[in-house]
Amino acid sequence: MIRTFRDLRVYKQSYELGKEVHRVTQRFPKHERYELGSQLRRASQSIPLNIAEGYGRKKSKAEFKRFLLIAIGSCNEVQVLLDYAYEFHYLSSDEYKQLLTNYEGIGKQLSALHSKWK
Repeated sequence: MIRTFRDLRVYKQSYELGKEVHRVTQRFPKHERYELGSQLRRASQSIPLNIAEGYGRKKSKAEFKRFLLIAIGSCNEVQVLLDYAYEFHYLSSDEYKQLLTNYEGIGKQLSALHSKWK
């Protein structure tokens, strides 16, 4: 049963992934911790934040769905930023593949939730 946004699986997973992104970006070169790293952290945190904010407005189906669309956009942003981090050799191949796969899954879950939310 879903009683709060914390009960949503996509919220839990995106929150945990945001923490992982935070840890990984702390190893970026110093100048990139404040550039690419900061943007990556903000985008990853935006996903669970928008799920939570939208859920708080769930009395309006349209409002919650709008926030889910914003979360989907942030999820796409994270994927592009991960591409950059990998191309600049700030992430290992394994880290990149794992994070990218996880964020692709988050995107699918968000899209499904957006389609099915009543």
